[in-house]
Amino acid sequence: MDRETVPVATVIDELEAAQELVATRDELLRTAVRCIEGANPRYDWVGIYLLEEDTLVLHSYVGRPTEHAEIPVGVGVCGAAIAEGRDMNVPDVRAIENYLACSLETRSELVILIQDRASERIFGQIDLDSDRADAFTAEDERALQRIADWLATLFV
Repeated sequence: MDRETVPVATVIDELEAAQELVATRDELLRTAVRCIEGANPRYDWVGIYLLEEDTLVLHSYVGRPTEHAEIPVGVGVCGAAIAEGRDMNVPDVRAIENYLACSLETRSELVILIQDRASERIFGQIDLDSDRADAFTAEDERALQRIADWLATLFV
């Protein structure tokens, strides 16, 4: 039986409540990953990568293990999103030539940048994988952008 979806406002409420109880940014990022993964049954893998110089470093994730703990900027969907400075919604990862497969079951991927919109400084990204093709909607993008914007305040 599929889980029900959770409104983005609920996820942000959970993060704000955690922020009042938790002193560290790291724990808030881990909380965000857990809340996002639990928000929708289509989200099979959720991770947050932080940008360290020219490399994305996996901070925390929920889902199957991955060997991609570090991704150079420009490589794969995650690296391309950073290099191009934009979110990416890939309906079929098998159509991407330089795709880095975290799992053979993954069919679609959504990457949302965590950035300061005023300066356009990128701090990292939320990376979601789904075992379903064309799994991510425009509503998913908008909801996750709101969460990413909230997370960006932890870095400024």
